[in-house]
Amino acid sequence: MEEKKERIGRTVIEDLRRGDFKRTLRNDYRELKEYFLTEERKTRLSQMGRIKRWFFLSWWLFEALVLKLTPARRILLLISVLLILFPAVRINGEHFSFGAGNGDYSFFAFLLLLFVLMLELKDKLLARDELESGRAIQSALLPKRSPEIPGWEAWLYTHPAREVGGDLVDFLPLKDQRYGISLGDVSGKGLGAALFMARVQAVLRALAPDYSSLSSLASRMNRIFYRDSLPNRFASLVYLEVCANSGTVRLVNVGHMPPIIVRRNSHPEELSKGGPALGLGPEAEYQEVQLELQPGEALVVYSDGVTEARNGAGEFFGEKRLFRLLSDVSGKNAVAVGETIIQAVEQFVGEAKRADDLSLIVLKRL
Repeated sequence: MEEKKERIGRTVIEDLRRGDFKRTLRNDYRELKEYFLTEERKTRLSQMGRIKRWFFLSWWLFEALVLKLTPARRILLLISVLLILFPAVRINGEHFSFGAGNGDYSFFAFLLLLFVLMLELKDKLLARDELESGRAIQSALLPKRSPEIPGWEAWLYTHPAREVGGDLVDFLPLKDQRYGISLGDVSGKGLGAALFMARVQAVLRALAPDYSSLSSLASRMNRIFYRDSLPNRFASLVYLEVCANSGTVRLVNVGHMPPIIVRRNSHPEELSKGGPALGLGPEAEYQEVQLELQPGEALVVYSDGVTEARNGAGEFFGEKRLFRLLSDVSGKNAVAVGETIIQAVEQFVGEAKRADDLSLIVLKRL
């Protein structure tokens, strides 16, 4: 028991020494409002005075807390709140106390609250363990960050907004010294998006080696996902193939942001838009695009987690910042280009919570 007390004491002291208590509490409070309040209630709060806003916000958060609990935990919480707020009552002139003697049930109410908190914490820890297992599996499916392609330099990066993500970054060696690289983005975040993206990866890996036409490959994948479509769930994808020691890049864009070509002594060039995302229609058409990159030129493929990254003021990183950034990195290698983009996004976001998964591919001709 003494050893446990010492460990708890050391942990609390270390927490106080971290120096980020106010910042963490402020971020937690912001996330609490973001999660529990509807857009309509956020708008109403912005139109209230400070005191009125405080009362309404407190009630709405308490209401959300009560409604999200299971029935048994909801009853325990309400009992504990009643015991704290009304430790004694007066009926027909007689004074009744819920406690024994001169005391009350405040300590018992505290134990009830602690019990409910422990139950909720247990659920959270179990869910976190499962998500960590899912993240470990997802990480094991990721390729090396810098896969080897003769005549090319490739840099692959993905970072989920939560424990698991809905972005796909994959590398697939094919026959005849061909190499497939893909970046995909599923609508939504979290576990559901991750499971859907795992299926996109499995279907792509199964079909890609047998298709020489990338437009036919995209059409085939679209028919599969339209047939097995889920409500409000779709995926965008950029799939490209390169050959060893060749400057030719063949790619197909399936509802994704257009990739960007970074040329020497020239402004970055955005490719044309592609076809619709996977699963939106049964007979979508896709066009294969062929590029010829000269030595020193690069192709950048990114997810909306780059351009739609938001800072604490709610501003987006945006395409203009990305293009200005790419205008200054034409002489750098693929790793430096990728890390420059990631560092710029992280500095822009600052302490704000990540709103979306962030993925990036930089492919440079040697």
